[in-house]
Amino acid sequence: MSSSNPDSKVHSCIQTLSSIISSFPPSVSSSSNPSFSLLHDPTVSSQISSLLRHPDSGSGDNDLCRWLYDTFHSTDPELKLLVLRFVPIIAGVYLTRIALRKSLAGFEAILLALYAHETTARDGQPVCVNVPDLSQPSIYHEAKGSVKNKATELNLAVISPTLEPHGTMRSSRRPRIVGVALELYYSKISQMPVSSKIEFCEFCEVWAAGQKNEESKVKERRIPLPWELLQPSLRILGHCLLGSHTSKELLEAASMATNSLYNRCLHDIDAKAILATSSLLRLEKMALDPKLNVDHTEIDGNVLSL
Repeated sequence: MSSSNPDSKVHSCIQTLSSIISSFPPSVSSSSNPSFSLLHDPTVSSQISSLLRHPDSGSGDNDLCRWLYDTFHSTDPELKLLVLRFVPIIAGVYLTRIALRKSLAGFEAILLALYAHETTARDGQPVCVNVPDLSQPSIYHEAKGSVKNKATELNLAVISPTLEPHGTMRSSRRPRIVGVALELYYSKISQMPVSSKIEFCEFCEVWAAGQKNEESKVKERRIPLPWELLQPSLRILGHCLLGSHTSKELLEAASMATNSLYNRCLHDIDAKAILATSSLLRLEKMALDPKLNVDHTEIDGNVLSL
């Protein structure tokens, strides 16, 4: 079989991973879609997660970090998804260990690879959304006062500014680089397993308040939460709270994480962050309370027929 064959590359990737983790399920190798099976296999995910959380993980010579880095550079889209599945743990462990001044070059290489991928994909353009102009009438409301003709104008809001190429991780760049990795994770979040999203929620709590890791007996410190990190985190939590999933465990984890971030923002007296987190909590409440979840576009059944 040619080495350029996609199936050959996938099986080579699996073979390398099987030499890193202690137990590899035969069902993954024999699957008709091994990349998909890898992404969703709980045994594999659990072992990789444990290795990433190990106190000595993240160094430049770490075999798992090297495997994740190489796998992300593969041409198989589902193998790339597999790497993104572990972004919550990579970002979470990395950010909580920065203060320890240990070598985390392995984690940094992965995060920089994700950042470089997004930099190339965006091609110098920011990520924007079109914000409705309430001064213009719509099917939902009437405009107040005089209305100027702005039909051809767009009210664009920048969600993520233009990316500049970075080949190294510096403290001043760290929030932006990690934040972009979270943005990339969010862009594929509908394809991520629930367990990955729960892991992200758990790290949000650690980032907000800190906690003691019972496995390593190490105190995981809370971290600075600039907007570059907080905004993509809230977008991910928004999906976890308001998405179409049916996982009660994920909903509870996301709710706890959002409350922790809200309390942290109150402590920091960050008005912008307080508004964002409180708005997300309000949306959660509306989604859970049928009385508040009203569709104002529905037409009442008691209407006159002419």
